[in-house]
Amino acid sequence: MTPAQLSRTVLHTVRRAVEDDELCVAVPERVKVRIPPRPGCGDYATNVALLLASDRGRGDGDALGIAEVLRRRLVLAPGIARVDIAGPGFLNITLEGTSHAQLVRAVLSQGLRYGHGDALAGVSVPLGGSDEVRAALVAHVVRGLVDATGGVVVPGDGPVVRAVPVSGRDLLTRLGPDAARWALLRPAGHDLPDLDPAHLLSQREDNALFRVQYAHARTRALMRNASQFGIIPEPQSESHDAPAEPGAYDHPAATALLALLADYPRTLEAAARHRAPDRLARYLVALADGFFRFHDTCPALPSGPSGPSGESGASGQSRERKPSAVHRSRLALADAAGAVLAGGLHLLGISAPEHL
Repeated sequence: MTPAQLSRTVLHTVRRAVEDDELCVAVPERVKVRIPPRPGCGDYATNVALLLASDRGRGDGDALGIAEVLRRRLVLAPGIARVDIAGPGFLNITLEGTSHAQLVRAVLSQGLRYGHGDALAGVSVPLGGSDEVRAALVAHVVRGLVDATGGVVVPGDGPVVRAVPVSGRDLLTRLGPDAARWALLRPAGHDLPDLDPAHLLSQREDNALFRVQYAHARTRALMRNASQFGIIPEPQSESHDAPAEPGAYDHPAATALLALLADYPRTLEAAARHRAPDRLARYLVALADGFFRFHDTCPALPSGPSGPSGESGASGQSRERKPSAVHRSRLALADAAGAVLAGGLHLLGISAPEHL
C-alpha cells in the first residue's frame, strides 16, 4: 500500500463515518499521511483527527474521540494490521506484512518506472527558458519530472535559482557530468551550490552523491552474489494460509526502508509540482542511508560455510547458515531499493553504476 493509497483509505474512512452519522464533521478534500519521525510509531501517521476536531463549529471538537472512531474503522481495512492513537489524537498506522510484500513486488515489476503515473494529470506546470547553466538544467529536469507524473508543461517563468559564476563547459571539465549535475540540482534553488571538486569527487561517506551511487552499486553486488549461489530474491509470502515468515520485514530498519520506497511516488509528484528537483536529490540521500541501515542490520545473504562468504559445508551444518525465505525476502527488498535509486538518478540525468 502506497502513501497515496493509504491517504485515500483514510479519506474514505472519514467519509463513511460521516455517512453513517458516527461523525459530524466536514469531509476534507485530501488526507495526508507521513512517515513517523521515529521508529516504533507504525509505518505511517496522520493528524486527520486533529484537523477535523479543529473545526469546532461543525465537528465535536474531540480529537481523541474522532481518532477512536477512525481507528476502529481503519483496523478493518484490507492491508492495515494495526492503528494506535498517540498524543492528542495522531493515528499511527501499521501495515500488514502482505502489504509490504505487495509494495516490493510493485517496485520490482515496474523497475525504473516505479513512481511514474498520473498524479499531476490536468495540472499545468509553468516553465520558461534560460541561458544560465543552473536554471537551464533545473528546467530540463523538471520537464522530465512533470512528464513522469502526468502533468503538462506550459510557457511561464523558469524555476527561481541562484546563478553560478561558471559555464557548463567549465563545470563538466572540473567535475564530470554526474558531479556537475548533482552540484547544481541537490541544493534548494535559493541556495548557492558547492562546486568544490574535493567535496564532490571524493569517495567518502561525507559525499552525498558517492553514498547514493555506492548504495545502488551495493544492491547490484548483492544480486550478483545471490545469483552466484543460486539464491533468488522473492518477497515474503502473501498467502493468508501461510503467514509471512517472521524476521524478513519486521525489523525497524526494514520497515523504515519500505516506508521510503512507498513515499517515492509522492516525492516525484512534489518535485514536479514545485519545480524542485532538489527534493528528489534529498530523497535519494535518505533512501541510500536507509538502505545502508537495512544492509548492516538485516543480512540479505547467509554467512558461514554454506553461504556466499565460504565453501559448502557438511550435511550437518546449522540451519541458520543456509539460504532461507527471510534471505530471499530481504534480497527482494534490497533489489527494490536499487531499482528506486536507479530510477531517481535517471530522472536527474545521473548514472547509476553497477560497480563502484
